[in-house]
Amino acid sequence: MQLIETNLHGVVILEPSVFPDERGFFLESYHRDKFHEMGIKSTFVQDNQSRSRRGVLRGLHFQLKSPQAKLCSVARGEVLDVAVDIRVGSPTFGHWTSVLLSDKNHRMVFVPRGFAHGFHVLSEEADFLYKCDAFYDPQDQCGVLWSDLQIGIDWQIPKDQTPIINERDKGYLPLGEMKEIELPK
Repeated sequence: MQLIETNLHGVVILEPSVFPDERGFFLESYHRDKFHEMGIKSTFVQDNQSRSRRGVLRGLHFQLKSPQAKLCSVARGEVLDVAVDIRVGSPTFGHWTSVLLSDKNHRMVFVPRGFAHGFHVLSEEADFLYKCDAFYDPQDQCGVLWSDLQIGIDWQIPKDQTPIINERDKGYLPLGEMKEIELPK
């Protein structure tokens, strides 16, 4: 497994070793001891999967009282995965990074606590998988507006396409309009 640093400290891309043969392929997607050696010491307690169609944009989500680190991958299809540093006082506060995750490149991304997270589906359909190091709390759903102009994320949305976004995600505030108590430290 190869670890690739991003421009945001703690957000890392992981490229597993893939062993193809005439039957298909094998890869090790998680090994606690190997992850710990690479500095990823989260203990994952919940696995999630979502299926979305082309043009769906989910995010930018975070939990404030029960923050979650996430290990994200795609079992089928292709997405642009995005993390935004929303930690008050961080030198990269408001900065973002993205990585293309697909069933072809087998990449994963680790998003630590304190970051908002989202993804945009680029293929016809995508099965998005993510492990979390804390349980989901439906009373602790928080977010940042996906289209925040000050953050300026390039979601790779074609000019002739309007992303498919749920009402909750459309209603989040831009980061600059949020109070410090609404953000992680």
